[in-house]
Formats: sequence, structure tokens, C-alpha cells
Amino acid sequence: MAVTVRDAHLRALAGAIAVSAIGDWVAVIALGFRANDMWDGGVALLLICLWSPIALFAGHVGILVDRVETRTLAVAAGVFQAGIAASLAFVSSLPAILVLAFVLGIGVAVSSAAEFSLVPLLAGTRSIGKANGLVESARGIGFVAGPALAGIVAGSAGTKYAMLADAATFLVIAGVLAALPVRRRPMDEHGAKPAARDGIKLLFGERVLAITLGTGAIGLVFMSASIPGDFAYATHSLGIGKLAFGFVLTAWAVGMIVASNTLFGRIPAAAVASATLIAAAVQGLAKFVAPFWQLYVVMLVAWVIGGMGHGIKNTGFRTLIHQRVDAAQHGRAFAAFNGLRNTAELAALAGGAGLVTTIGGRGTLWVAGGISAAAALVGVFALTMTRAQPDAAAANAS
Repeated sequence: MAVTVRDAHLRALAGAIAVSAIGDWVAVIALGFRANDMWDGGVALLLICLWSPIALFAGHVGILVDRVETRTLAVAAGVFQAGIAASLAFVSSLPAILVLAFVLGIGVAVSSAAEFSLVPLLAGTRSIGKANGLVESARGIGFVAGPALAGIVAGSAGTKYAMLADAATFLVIAGVLAALPVRRRPMDEHGAKPAARDGIKLLFGERVLAITLGTGAIGLVFMSASIPGDFAYATHSLGIGKLAFGFVLTAWAVGMIVASNTLFGRIPAAAVASATLIAAAVQGLAKFVAPFWQLYVVMLVAWVIGGMGHGIKNTGFRTLIHQRVDAAQHGRAFAAFNGLRNTAELAALAGGAGLVTTIGGRGTLWVAGGISAAAALVGVFALTMTRAQPDAAAANAS
């Protein structure tokens, strides 16, 4: 009976994450419109302010998550974010928006690392891979519903009510977390003193994690840089409108949800690293292949397949960390992972715009998608060689 209840707790957390993800999209798009009205470069500055704290404070956030009872910390982070989001509803200057967005990013850094550190305690009868798949699919729901709802709320009610709605979603996830009976307390690490650099050491000190995350980070830079290419290709090469492009984004998100929630759980634990990088290669190849035909239907199909690769890749990264890092250090590992991901996305902000300006939408998808896929396939080959090395050593010893 207790196991069944634990399953329900994970579903409740996933539902709250979906609601919060929708709220995040509403907030980002509404604030983006407002920042863009104030200054042409306002959107880029807003994203930098939101994302940079996750990279800048990754080491310290990781220590905090591993040194403080995690559920309580996650609840406090949710309430904190609700307060900042509500404050953003009432500011009227771009500098104030950017400062509060930076502070909100600090809350996001804490809450995201804390939530993923709690997942193993809530897995119930699910494997950790299936549990991560459920959480990832919940985030995908936010990707599907969030932008459309953001357009409605921001267009009809304005930024003020969009931010108040986002604040409410933070209270929802804080309330759900507060109702969970699980506790993740600091564990004895035999006198070891945690340091800010621990997270990176955990991710890159273990060979399989280092290969998977290292090549995956290269791919992430180029996949993030391809996003401006999506818009340029759809608009200039295919000549489709905003509604048709919205269906393309929805197709990608649906692929993410389906794959992370139904396919990933079938991957054997020993094959997670290779499957994650193969999925990353599929994601990149989907964008690389589509421009050869310049047909809207081809883009739709390719984006479904690319989204499936994206969903498996994201779930795989998190599952590998859960599998290969000691539970007492999950906070540092996930904070470092989030920092690595956001650093890659920040680097891609400028790179994507430069690619589109230089080689256009089709060229950007060819270059970004192709390099992303190639990096992942190099990682698969490196993992294969890693597995072969012990066998070769054993043969030489005999």
C-alpha cells in the first residue's frame, strides 16, 4: 500500500511541475514582450538574467541542497519565487525587471536541483528511469500549453496578470511539496567538507558520465543555436505563418512527452548512456535532414522525431546522474548539470543569431543539427571503446 501511495506522490509532483512549467512559459513570454517594447535587446538581456544565476551559483546551490533538508528547501524556494514573480507584476522599468529576473533565476537554480534530488525518494514501484521520464513529460506539457496560454494571457490581460499567474503556480508546487511525506536529510560523508567545485568533479570524474555529458554539452550548444534557425527556415524558406509554426513547436513537444514517458522506461539500465547519446544524435539529425526537402509536412514529421530524441536525451542525462552519483551528493551533481546546461544555452544565444545572419535558416539547421549529431555519435563511439578496454586488459593479463 505504501508503495502505491509513493507512486501517487510522484504523480502529484509531476502534475505540479507541469503547472509550474506552464507558468514559467507565461512569465518568460510576457516579460519578453514587455522587455522588447522597452528596448530592442531587452529579450536577450532578460534571458541572460534569468539563466545566468543557474550557471554562476551552481556550486553553492549544490552544497545548499545537500546540506539542508531538501523538501523544506524546495518549499521555501517555491514561496520565494512566488514573491519575486508577484513583484515583477508591479515594476515598470527595464533595470528593475532585469534585477528581479536575476533574483528569480537564483530561486530557479535552487528549486530545480532540489526537485530532481527528491525524485528517487518518490519513485515508488517505478525504476528511476521511468520516474525521470514522468517528470520530463510533465515539463513537456508546459512546453505544449505554456506558449499558447502565454499569448492569450499577455495579449488579453497584460504582463501584470501573467506574472501573478506565474506566482500562483510557484505556490502550487510549494504546496504540493509541503504535502509530501518524504524527507531528504544531509548524509554523513565521513568528514568530507563539501566544496563549490564538487559538482563538476562528480560529473566529469566518472568516465561514462564525463563522455556522455561532455559530448552532450557540445550538442546542446549547437541545438540551442539552431532555435533561431527554426524561425528563419519556417518563415523564409517555407513561407509559413505563425499558426503553422506553432504546430511545428507543438509537434516537437508532443514527441518529447511521448518518448520520455513511454519509451525511455524500456531502455535497460546498462544501456542508458549509449541510448541517451543516440537520442541526441537523432535530435540533431532531425533538424539536419528536414531542410533538404523544404516541405512543411517534412518539417512536422522531423520535429516529432527530433522531439522524441530530445525527450529521451533529457531523461537519460538525469537518470545517469541518479545512477552514477551517490545519493548524498545529488544536489551538487544536479546543480552542476543545470549550470553546465545553462552555460551552453547562454553561449548559444549569440551564436544562433550569428549563424542565421551569416548562412540563413537552412544553413543554420544543417550546421547546428549536423554538428550536434556528430558530437553525439563521437560520444557513442567513445563509450563503446570504454566498454571494450576492460576486456582488452583482461585478455592481455591472461
